[in-house]
Amino acid sequence: MRRRSLQTLLATSGAAAMLALTPLSAHAASFSGGNYGAYGFEGQYPTVGGCSGTFRQVGPTKTFEGMALKYFYSDKCGSFARIENSRANCAAVLERSNSGAGRADGWVSETVDSGINYAYTKIGSNLSGRVSRALLACDGHALTNTNWY
Repeated sequence: MRRRSLQTLLATSGAAAMLALTPLSAHAASFSGGNYGAYGFEGQYPTVGGCSGTFRQVGPTKTFEGMALKYFYSDKCGSFARIENSRANCAAVLERSNSGAGRADGWVSETVDSGINYAYTKIGSNLSGRVSRALLACDGHALTNTNWY
């Protein structure tokens, strides 16, 4: 069986399922799949003009072995995931559902860069009836997640 890249596997099989099978790089990198990028602000970081300063944390901080997962939302721009106090080989993941049914149609992830202990994703558009959730994944496994918002 030939090896496929993390990006290809996630795009063809869904983010949460494939995170359990594929190790993540310790160097910061953004990956996405499904139909991510189909809506406004997707593909941009939350610091983009017009969005910076409009996000607020929604729901409780989730923790796993001292690492923190947070979900941020802006009614103007959408949402993003952030992980803090993270070890190497971990990623923040944001899944987005088009229908609001809580089944990922698109996703984006960001790995922790060498020498730092946090990462945050690009924006996912969970506006106009869409929903999203955040996940903390390490060593290819989804460890904890937020609710769908």
